[in-house]
This record gives sequence, C-alpha cells and structure tokens, in this order.
Amino acid sequence: MSKLELPPYARALGICAHQMEDGVPVLTVEFGPSVEGRPGHYHGGATAGLLENAGYAALRARLIEEGRIAQLKPVNITVQYLSAGKVQPSFAKGRITRLGRRNANITVEAWQDNRDRPIATAIMNILMA
Repeated sequence: MSKLELPPYARALGICAHQMEDGVPVLTVEFGPSVEGRPGHYHGGATAGLLENAGYAALRARLIEEGRIAQLKPVNITVQYLSAGKVQPSFAKGRITRLGRRNANITVEAWQDNRDRPIATAIMNILMA
C-alpha cells in the first residue's frame, strides 16, 4: 500500500493495511493501550478512527486507479456503534456507494472475528476539492 500511505493519526492508533480485496484496502488494528477505552474494550473514538481511515483509504484507492488527484474534505461522517469491540484485532473496509466529480459517498463496516456481525458502521460524505 505504498501509494496509500496512512496518515499520522492512523499510525498513532496502530492502524495498518491488512490486505486488498477487490482493489480496496482492508485496514486492521490490534487491541492495545492506544485503542483501549474501558478495560478490555475498544474506545469509541478508536473505532471511529478505524472506520474513517478505511473509508478514506477506499476512496484514495479508487482515485489513484482513475488517475485523479483530490484533496479530501469531510462533509459528514455518521458512526453507528453496534457492539463493543473486545480484546482482539478489528478490521474495516469501505465501499464507495457514489463517486462524482466533486462528492463521494462511502459506507464502512468494522468487524472482529465475524464479518457478518459488524461492531460498527459509518456513512461518509466527502467533498473532493
């Protein structure tokens, strides 16, 4: 993922690329002190950070594929927490639902041991300047 270098905030949380699926990066973060909220559980902000970074990574991957360069600016990000993240790795993958010239809409899911049971989801609306 050399072309999709993660920002300092993602690296501070320990988020990294796990693999590519259908041209989209799947990000992961190991459980540890940098993401722990209440004992034995992920902090909601760390979960939101994983979701947000996965959404941006999906969009950047598509823009690179299309040869487009854009500065990404969040318009709105809505996170839904579905269950508490426990002491194990978390994964997240974004899916672009609409990509226009100036706007993009992305849905993101985060899961742990079972992708069919997400721990959180996000909807992102991004302005591309």
